[in-house]
Amino acid sequence: MDLKRLKQNLSDAGCCKKASEDIIRMCEAGNMEGALRMMRKDRCRLMEELHESGRKVDCLDFLIRITEKEMKQADI
Repeated sequence: MDLKRLKQNLSDAGCCKKASEDIIRMCEAGNMEGALRMMRKDRCRLMEELHESGRKVDCLDFLIRITEKEMKQADI
C-alpha cells in the first residue's frame, strides 16, 4: 500500500494525527489486521457523528415545518 496515499486518505477522512500515525505504523510493520481494526473503529465514530448530525437536521426540519404552518395559519 502506498503510505503517502494512505496518510492523505486518513487525513481526508478526518482521522486524528495519532490514529493516522498508529495505522501507518501498523501497515509498515505488516500488521494489516490491526490497521483494519483501527480504521473500522474510526469509521464507527464517523458514522455516529453522521447519525447525530442527521438527528439535529430532523429537529430543525420539524421546527421549520411547525413555524411555516403557524405563519400560514396566521395569514388566514
